[in-house]
Formats: sequence, C-alpha cells, structure tokens
Amino acid sequence: MKAADYGTKTNTITAFVSTNSICQRVQVPILWPLVFATGHEIQFAYTSFKWSNLASNNAGVIVVIVGISRNTKSTRLLFSLSNDSHQIIKETININAYLVAGRDINIQPTRTSLSGSAYMDLGNMPKDGGNLLLSAEEARLAVVEEPSISHYIYDFVGSQEFVKGIIRRCLWIEDHEINEARTSNFISKRLEGVRTIRLESDAESTRAFADRPHRFKQIQGRGIKSSIVVPKVTSETRPYLPVGLLSSHSIVSDNAFALYDAPLWNMALIASRLHLVWIATVCGKMKSDFRYSNTLGWNTFPVPSLTEKNKADLTHCAENILLAREAHFPATIAELYDPDNMPENLRHAHELNDEVLERIYIGRRFKNDTERLEKLFELYTKMTTKPKLATENK
Repeated sequence: MKAADYGTKTNTITAFVSTNSICQRVQVPILWPLVFATGHEIQFAYTSFKWSNLASNNAGVIVVIVGISRNTKSTRLLFSLSNDSHQIIKETININAYLVAGRDINIQPTRTSLSGSAYMDLGNMPKDGGNLLLSAEEARLAVVEEPSISHYIYDFVGSQEFVKGIIRRCLWIEDHEINEARTSNFISKRLEGVRTIRLESDAESTRAFADRPHRFKQIQGRGIKSSIVVPKVTSETRPYLPVGLLSSHSIVSDNAFALYDAPLWNMALIASRLHLVWIATVCGKMKSDFRYSNTLGWNTFPVPSLTEKNKADLTHCAENILLAREAHFPATIAELYDPDNMPENLRHAHELNDEVLERIYIGRRFKNDTERLEKLFELYTKMTTKPKLATENK
C-alpha cells in the first residue's frame, strides 16, 4: 500500500517478494481493491514457489513475486513452475490478485453451492467436558458390562481421527431414546457429568443445554446412510486433499466438514487435483497446511453442468479410490498419502479420477496448475455474472 501511494506521485514500478498469503483467502478482498484503486495493476508476477537459501535450517517459506505499476503495458508476464519444475512464462492482458491470468475478481464466501453440488456442513460439537466421548477401550469395556448400550455408541470422527486412524467413540442418543438410555448406569453417570459441566459454563448458551445432557451442544447433522468427511486442515505435502466415506454409525466432529447422505460423485470432486489447487489459492493456508472452508472453498468451486453419465463416471472413480485404499488396510490416510510412499494403485486411481474430471472441463488433461486455475476462474466469473439454475447438479 505504501508503494502504491508512492507510485501515484512518482510513477515508479515496484516489485515485492512476499509470503503467498497476500494473494489468498480474505487478504485478497481486503488489500488488493485498495491497491487497484490507486490506478496500479499487476505488471508481472511469479506464482507460489518455495524460497530457500544457503543458511542452515532455513524455513523454506512459500513466496510469490508481484510487480505493480500504473504505467502498465498491453501485455503482462506471469511466471510459474510446471508439474516437472520447468519454468513457464505466459503473456496475458491481465493478472488478477490471485496471480491468475484473467479478470480482476474477489472470491466471496457463500452459503449455497454455485454449482449445485451437495451441501457441505460442519460436524457436530459435543461441549460435554469429555463425558459424551469415549476411547475405544472405554467403549469396549462399557459394552462388556452392559451389552444393551452398544446401540448408543458411535464412531466419532474428526480431522485427526480420519487422517491418523485414531479410534474414538461417542454416545449419540436421540430424544425419543433418552428414557431407555437412562436405565444404564454407565450412561446415567456420563449424562450427569455433562449436565454438571454445562451448568458451570460461563456461556449462557451452554448452560441452557444442561437440561439436555444427552444431546451434543451443536448438531449439524448425521448421515442416515453415509457421510463424506473432509478435514479442516491438511498437510501441504499430500498430493490430494484427504476425503473419505463413513458409515451410518459415524458422527463427524466439529473438527471436520461433512456431506451427509450425498451422492458419491461429490467425493470425486473433492479428491481431485482441480479442487486442491482451488483450495490452495482461494482458502489459503494455516502455517504450511491447507485450510479448508465449506463456504469459501466448496460452495464457490466451479463445476460444469454434469450429465448423468458424468456423475456415473465420477462415482466409479470415487469407488476406485476407496477400493485402492482398502487394499492396503490397515494403513492410515496419513501413510497412504505420504508423497514418497503413496501406493501405485492408489496413485493410479487418483490420476484416473483427474483425467475423467478434467475431460469434463476441457476435453483433455490440463497442462499444469496455472491452466487449471485459469479455467476455474473463468467458470467462476461466468457463474457469478449471469443467472443460473442452482439445482442443475443435484
């Protein structure tokens, strides 16, 4: 901003090496409209790359290079790295604040999907002082003591549980089941613990739930048939975003997002390279990890209108990914998606998924992530500047 102010008086051209966060997430609509309002435009840029130096234990920060000027030329230069680390130089008439060749645009969070994909919600928050949650061993011993309570014990899955294979359980009791559930000594003691903890809370909204100790404080949903789970934060080293399918006897925690009883082709979208580069650009990172958002990342993700054949093909791709993982049971998601040790059959299943999806977009595979982003931004612009049927892909 200082450079832009200075440039209005001197017509200088300024370039910065910066952490790439200035071109991601909420910083884009905060910073760049102010810079552009001074008459400056992005003259040239180098998209995200790892900055390293000869110092021992250097941080390896992800940076961008951005040059701004009021005296812009008819073409701008956009530098990037290909998948095989070769430099690509692209001439374009405009570079937007996300460092993508295309119109200036600010991605805004939205509560509904622009593409009509399945609704993604948060998981469920217990606010229970740990009384509704159980370790695998606690759950096993409780069922040995009182076999009838197995009906109320569900898998409890958040980001860490899903990615690292940590097994946790929870008590999930519907309102119409409470009287029967209270006949269990184990459950009664647990519910009394919840009630006490909530009554002692400083938050009035939590104290108000003390008379419903069997219920999670915030219930967003539960899959009657299945749930697609998406961690809130995931390592940048993984070649794909972790996403999985949970059984009907699973409760997603508020440390993850979920699509409840959604068609399986939605999982194919989330598992794609296209979605990864969109999330990396639009949602940004927490330290060096990708930070997922349902309103900013999933609901804004541009998807062409899908035919029934497209959905069937993507469903098959998602099934292939799940089967490839199953072949390596009990390996965890963290182990399977280690970039140096990813099983060949799983990698092949993802590559097939990418090919099927990218052919839906442009009839062929994209050459690199820059080309992927250009197409996604082009589609986003079309979807947000003209009326559309939001239910096309339901």
